[in-house]
Amino acid sequence: MRGIPRDASPPLFAMSLRRTAHLALLVLGLLSALSAYYVAQLRFNYNFNDFYPAGDPDLDYYQGYTRRFGNDNDYLLLGVEAPTGQTVFAPGFLVRVDSLTQLARRAPHVVAVTSPTTISNPVVEGLGFFNLPYLHPAEPARRTQDSALIYRTPGLVGNVFSADARAVTLVIQTSPDLKKPPGDSLLATLRGGLARLHIPESNFHFAGRAVAQSVFVDRLQWELAVFMSLSVLLVTGLLWFTFRTWWGVVLPLIVVLGAILWGLGVMGACGISIDLMTALLPVMMFVVGTSDTVHIITRYVSELGYGASKKDALRVTLKESGFGSGLSALTTSLGFFTLMTSTIRPIYNFGLFTGIAVLLAFVLSFTLLPALLLLLKKPQLRVPRAQGHSWDGVLGRLFRTVLVRRRLIFVVSGLVLAASIGLATRVRINSALLDDLSKNDPVRLDFAFFERQFAGVRPFELELKPAAGRDIYDLDVLRQTERIETYLRGTYGLRFAASPVTLVKSVRKALNGGGLAEYRLPADAAELARLRSKLKLFRKKAEFSALALPDGSAGRLTGRMADVGSIRADALNDGLRLYLRSSIDSTVLRTRLTGSSNLIDKNNENLTLNMITGMSIDVLMVTLIVLALFKSLRMTVVVLIPNLVPILIVAGVMGLVGVSMKVSTSIIFTIAFGIAVDDTIHFISKLRLTLSHEPNLFKAVKRTYLMAGKAVIVTSLILVGGFSTLLFSSFDGTFYVGLLIGLTLLFGVVAELTLLPLLILFFYKHKPKAILEHSPESVS
Repeated sequence: MRGIPRDASPPLFAMSLRRTAHLALLVLGLLSALSAYYVAQLRFNYNFNDFYPAGDPDLDYYQGYTRRFGNDNDYLLLGVEAPTGQTVFAPGFLVRVDSLTQLARRAPHVVAVTSPTTISNPVVEGLGFFNLPYLHPAEPARRTQDSALIYRTPGLVGNVFSADARAVTLVIQTSPDLKKPPGDSLLATLRGGLARLHIPESNFHFAGRAVAQSVFVDRLQWELAVFMSLSVLLVTGLLWFTFRTWWGVVLPLIVVLGAILWGLGVMGACGISIDLMTALLPVMMFVVGTSDTVHIITRYVSELGYGASKKDALRVTLKESGFGSGLSALTTSLGFFTLMTSTIRPIYNFGLFTGIAVLLAFVLSFTLLPALLLLLKKPQLRVPRAQGHSWDGVLGRLFRTVLVRRRLIFVVSGLVLAASIGLATRVRINSALLDDLSKNDPVRLDFAFFERQFAGVRPFELELKPAAGRDIYDLDVLRQTERIETYLRGTYGLRFAASPVTLVKSVRKALNGGGLAEYRLPADAAELARLRSKLKLFRKKAEFSALALPDGSAGRLTGRMADVGSIRADALNDGLRLYLRSSIDSTVLRTRLTGSSNLIDKNNENLTLNMITGMSIDVLMVTLIVLALFKSLRMTVVVLIPNLVPILIVAGVMGLVGVSMKVSTSIIFTIAFGIAVDDTIHFISKLRLTLSHEPNLFKAVKRTYLMAGKAVIVTSLILVGGFSTLLFSSFDGTFYVGLLIGLTLLFGVVAELTLLPLLILFFYKHKPKAILEHSPESVS
């Protein structure tokens, strides 16, 4: 053994290493095959109900409410505009509308259709019950009479007919919780009918759950493919620019794609679908997972450049990078795991499975990557580097500039931080039903059509509970309900409303010849008693079961309004609750606000708490990790400051440009902090190793700056570039995730290369050995 050169390895030992590498590749290959099987089981899905706050008492109440009265968003709106120069009462137009109505009625998964050609005025004469149509297309002479009656009848204008008589709406009630395939089939059937009737696309509009579900899932599939393609091209380019070798490009790609495969495989094994949030996992992993491989290959190439053998270079690399990479993987995954504090299931799933994928990426970086490097021949470097590295000159000049301008850096940092904190106070929590679609998106424009011409698309739900000894048809209960309706139509802004009052008024009108003057509540209990005996004639009608329980023990006040946003909705709901407490007799009628819109708004109440909780946990865990490893409050401050400053700056940017906090953007800060602290951990761990053989703190920081600077810059460019691919998204939420996390990481690398070395020199200028004294090795 004595004659073997220092850089050589015994043949038996080398063979053992190669066998170990081959065995590792075999095991990893089998695990990858298993992951691929589960990935094949994954499906894309967008379930509106998933965005309700899980575990909330209001959600439990709403689920019981839907069992009693049905879901408030199981509908599809089809708005059709009359041809230019015509009104909706033109006979030819009404024939087309009736054809669409019959087509929709025959379609699978359609429960009922409310259409201009099917609505009727019920009339009771003697023992007979008649439905008199409002429209008579075959009798042109009655057009003026028909239109006059329609525009005097409550509940028709704004619901079925537009105020300017230029458009009509078909309200298509679908089966509960309609999934994407049957929803797509229904939309395709209706679009086919519209095409056969030669109605141009500019003259019809769709809105409703089936539309949003179809569009979101189709775009998720398309954007996932686009983002992954752009990320691969971008990362490939940056890796080639950095290493200028085929293996410096291919090996990181293999590791990262393997981590994505494993992460998605875990998702598939747990039966989780790809939704608006988890669709970001592959892109996140592609840019985040590259970090460890860049640090490893950068160090490996450096050792080779200094003349080390392949095995020695790999041994030194794994020894020096293992601690920092493991710690950074832990802190990055914590940034994602803290999203599990959210009550919104898609965010919870995204945080859980992305955090798991980050840890899997670390495992592959220190198993698969070393095995591949070991089996490859020793690479030939493009340029001999016996005298150092090409990056040394650039980083050396940058380091000197930072030292010379240290006062300016501290002053500018302080001023920017103060301004950012002030601007951050302007950030508001606000969301709308279609917040993730841009304002010029065709789907959002269609929804805006219904807001402009009809009652709107935001549902409203209020459950009505008569007091003991009364039912929903009690006269006092009806009068209290009517007062609530008057408030909702006037002060609250409800454009369409229906309740048991609507039923009773309609029945009274029907019993009195169908005249509009008879559309009112009974004058006294005696009249109501006579009317109640006739209610059984109408109870088989669908609108009765939708608005009142058969035994009259509860009722429903439902309606639609404009999507005013959560801030305005919260103010309106506070005013409504105050009105109900002060103006409605609770000994007669009790009420409870519920519905899908109320639950979405309630997310905002939890959003701030969830965000603060997640961020606090993230900062606390990083603090505890640093304290446990270094036993030093000074090191904790050194780690936290360069990573919290970019977070606060981006919060200020949000306040400056008016970006609201909502479900999709609430994840930004915890993710960005978890990723940004990665480079700090690598820098500190390399400094600790450098100080073990370089006692001079200044020289040690400079050497660390030169060694770690390249990896910090390259990984940051990959991260910023990778997140910038999300700017091409048609979803506003995804766009802002890419923009704001990218800005955070960009500001982070600036802080890393300026504030971090200055903070180390400032806090440890008299005690450089303190970094070593509190290192994990000394503790152990």
